[in-house]
Amino acid sequence: MDLEVVVITGMSGSGKSVALHALEDAGYYCVDNLPPELLTSFVKLEHAHHGHRVAVAMDVRSATALPLVPQQLAGLREQGVQVRQLFLDATNDVLVRRFSETRRRHPLSQAEMREGPRPLLHTMRLERELLAPLREQAHVIDTSTLRSAQLLSYVKDLLSVPPSRLTLVFQSFAFKRGISMDADYVFDVRMLPNPHYEPLLRALTGKDAPVIDYLRQQPEVALMLAHIGDFLDHWLDALAHNHRSYVTVAIGCTGGQHRSVYLVEQLAARFEGRWNTLRRHRELDGI
Repeated sequence: MDLEVVVITGMSGSGKSVALHALEDAGYYCVDNLPPELLTSFVKLEHAHHGHRVAVAMDVRSATALPLVPQQLAGLREQGVQVRQLFLDATNDVLVRRFSETRRRHPLSQAEMREGPRPLLHTMRLERELLAPLREQAHVIDTSTLRSAQLLSYVKDLLSVPPSRLTLVFQSFAFKRGISMDADYVFDVRMLPNPHYEPLLRALTGKDAPVIDYLRQQPEVALMLAHIGDFLDHWLDALAHNHRSYVTVAIGCTGGQHRSVYLVEQLAARFEGRWNTLRRHRELDGI
């Protein structure tokens, strides 16, 4: 079956509608809040109408039927359908703020009519439990600190790489703004020499030649780069054989501007000939 299906799930308020817009812009036929019971028949219908790229969004409003989704997706893969799964997430604090700003009710709040009012955090904990099996199978994008334009860009980047082999996502971030929730591996490089304390380098980034030259001269930086690279060299084949589609490697420093950016660029260059490779710079991409 010559068809690609993207399934978007995630926490309420995490940006699923923004991601769906990115897919629509990329030429996918998109359906929001598709009941899981209709997934297989919907895909067959679209294929019969010569649709080759389909995207569907599902959320906790279909809670009772969500356990059907993993089996349905496995069945589609057996038929030759290329299936990609994205899960959007954010910290509870961010989700609470977003609900407060938009004054929208949480989808599970309808249960209040039967069980009585309950705190939003309790509702979100229940939502995480219901969605956990889908999160484990999907590529996770943490939208806590992302602007809509960043999320659009990240989704389009993911769609640009072939789905037939493992995709490595290297991401720099600032510890002062929190650890990325979507990381499979997190490496702390705050102990390395910091270009921030060099007046001529402070305003630059780890992608600028003077900073690159400075960090290349530091033995500790070279050693850290070698250790992370050797670790990934050793384990990536095992992850690929375990049918992992995406692996996110997050590199964090204090400000997410110099050291982590440099290491992400160097690691991506090292592995891009072997795997699909994407670069993200959480703090820089938002500027």
